[in-house]
Amino acid sequence: MITIFDSLALGFSSVLVPANLLFCLVGTLIGTLIGVLPGLGPVATIAMLLPITFGLTPLSALIMLAGIYYGAQYGGSTTSVLVNLPGEASSVVTCLDGHRMAQQGRAGAALAIAALGSFFAGCVSTFLIALFGPTLAAFSQKFASPEYFSLMVLGLISAIVLAHGSVIKAVAMILLGLLMGLIGLDVSTGVARYTFGIPELTDGLGFVPIAMGVFGLSEMILNLERGQNRQFISTKIRGLWPTRKDFKDSWAAVVRGTFLGSILGVLPGGGAVLSSFASYTLEKRLAKDPSRFGQGAIEGVAGPESANNAASQTSFIPLLTLGLPSNAVMALMMGAMIIQGISPGPGVMQERPELFWGMVASMWIGNLMLVIINLPLIGLWVSLLRVPYRLLFPAILVFCCIGVYTLNNSTTEVVIMVIFGLLGYLFAKTGCEGAPFLLGFILGPLMEENLRRAMVISRGDPMVFLTRPISAVLLLFSAILLFIVIFPAIRRKREEAFQE
Repeated sequence: MITIFDSLALGFSSVLVPANLLFCLVGTLIGTLIGVLPGLGPVATIAMLLPITFGLTPLSALIMLAGIYYGAQYGGSTTSVLVNLPGEASSVVTCLDGHRMAQQGRAGAALAIAALGSFFAGCVSTFLIALFGPTLAAFSQKFASPEYFSLMVLGLISAIVLAHGSVIKAVAMILLGLLMGLIGLDVSTGVARYTFGIPELTDGLGFVPIAMGVFGLSEMILNLERGQNRQFISTKIRGLWPTRKDFKDSWAAVVRGTFLGSILGVLPGGGAVLSSFASYTLEKRLAKDPSRFGQGAIEGVAGPESANNAASQTSFIPLLTLGLPSNAVMALMMGAMIIQGISPGPGVMQERPELFWGMVASMWIGNLMLVIINLPLIGLWVSLLRVPYRLLFPAILVFCCIGVYTLNNSTTEVVIMVIFGLLGYLFAKTGCEGAPFLLGFILGPLMEENLRRAMVISRGDPMVFLTRPISAVLLLFSAILLFIVIFPAIRRKREEAFQE
């Protein structure tokens, strides 16, 4: 019988080769860099780097992309503390107390607690993936087409509940994504549909051009439009090792943030941003003196930084075990797996165990790399912050266009990227999130395929979704969530919470 230790040994043997260690280091370095540079988040960066993964092995590609995601959570804390400018969305809340600590001459303590808390959270959440991943994958072996369809319905409705802003806008974005996913050949008849006579659309819209447009180009336009005023801490950073009192004040917040982030990271629509805000709210409510928060409370740094890193790693659980992306980054990771010819889901662990366990092992190695490279290189990251964004964006734009063109040597895909870049900008200006749109686009074809397969199996009887216990329970949860989100009083509370 294969034990978890045997599986982890397989994972480490897959990762501990020069090529994979190099890509782990590259991913964590890029992740830290884009976390430090405001305006370049992990979603946009991973979308822009997808073309590079074509030339890599599946494990190397996923190790690098995963390193970018959780590395960005580390890097985002640096600018939040030193410049009061979050480099990454999940680090917004770190500005409140982290920058105040820096103004008080305690920047070193804030940065060290953020790094050490993130390291602890990363190790614990990776252990949870190793512990619960196989169990969940074994359970999902009982899934057939009806269960997968119901699971995807639950995932999309959860994304509506946890999407920021208006419920109606979130629903509209998911429906738009589902419609875009229908363009191309009919899965049953092979007839072209919604192509408007354009031959290049026969195979459907490309995932990479859409992702790069909605999250890459639109973000560039928004950054150029809003501009940035950066105020640096003039004093030299001293005392990178926290005091005994700092450890005493922050250890409980780190533990609570780790477990809160680990839970929220698994939820569809959750992730690092939601976890960091939830952790800050929890710490403030549990504090004996809540007035300290916003004035340099170290718990306000320790909790959210631990939570966002834990969530960024446990969000891999539903992707690798169920084939369900829990947020926009996981949707991009799912796209990268499909590009590599891998079907995300329970089959990954059985058919490609070195891939699953290699990913788990790489997260431990990547978290160790991040602690080693982050604190000594703080001076370098601060220097990079002085580069104006207007000098960065032309290079990024050229890189995007070359990357999309080289996928299929198609200028049509470059045009599609530009169109969706403008559409993504329009989404942002009208308060619509791109994440529900991308989830709808990714899951739409899979939902259609499983729906049709289930109807064939049941000979056209729609009751198959209710007569199978697991499918019925998933749809019941979906109905409960839908009722909750449309109930007026709850909807108002939800919007107030996101506004706060």
